[in-house]
Amino acid sequence: MTATASDAPAVAHFRFFELEVLRTRRLGHSFLRVTFGGESLADFRSGGFDQSLSLFLPGADQEHTVLPSTDEDTWFAAWRAMSDDERPVMRSYTVREQRRTPEGADEVDIDFVLHGDSGPASRWAGRAVTGRRIMAIGPAVAENKSVRFQPPADTDAIWMYADETALPAAAAILDRLPAGTRVRAWFEIPHEDDRLDLATPADADITWIVRGSDGRERTEQVLSVLRSAEPGAAEAPYAWVAGESGTIRAVRRHFVQERSVDRRAVRFTGYWRLGASEEQLLAEAYAGKAPSEDPTSDL
Repeated sequence: MTATASDAPAVAHFRFFELEVLRTRRLGHSFLRVTFGGESLADFRSGGFDQSLSLFLPGADQEHTVLPSTDEDTWFAAWRAMSDDERPVMRSYTVREQRRTPEGADEVDIDFVLHGDSGPASRWAGRAVTGRRIMAIGPAVAENKSVRFQPPADTDAIWMYADETALPAAAAILDRLPAGTRVRAWFEIPHEDDRLDLATPADADITWIVRGSDGRERTEQVLSVLRSAEPGAAEAPYAWVAGESGTIRAVRRHFVQERSVDRRAVRFTGYWRLGASEEQLLAEAYAGKAPSEDPTSDL
């Protein structure tokens, strides 16, 4: 799902890709998987885990994405200079899976959270049909800064929290963890039938938190579940926390202050903020006002 905007992606480890919709599949009440193909994906190099990329989504009256420039030095200024009614919407999403088919074609899955027409990404995904083309900036090398899941070598347990916007990233992480890795995860979802069958080689204990099911405000409900949990003994846990900015800050404080996790071992990422539009978050990022995700931050 949408990630909090960061500065314009550098096209050093990244490049432009043209993605074509091959098919879509509904995963649950809120989730839709869009599978993309395209010849340019032969050069796509996902680093796995929570690898992100930037999608450029066309407006409601446009079938395909059109950008005035894909040049490394000029694309950003050219995109920003487009009129509001023509500029494609840029959003960050997680690569759920990349694969090469037996026929030699390259495919990438991206999972979208659907919430009607209240956001441009949900609106586009809900209308995605085979043959539609969009542009993306994605990884050209597997070792790149858009993979945030980086547990230290001495990690003996993984603790995870994600809401529905970060669930595709969490699922991708679980896919790639080594067999036997101890994982305690709490996943917040808006509906009972948003529970996904998350296969993983890890030794994972997953708790699903259905938002609002006990009448409490979302952050209070999440913290109540976490405080009552027994995550198991761990000397060097690594926590990966992603979702709504206010909630993840509260979850991070819980891990650091109440569970005594070293703050340097907590990776937290705000994918969205309650009460703020994605355009506001983008504007803050361009102005250098986005909240720090540095693990050493005191936030």
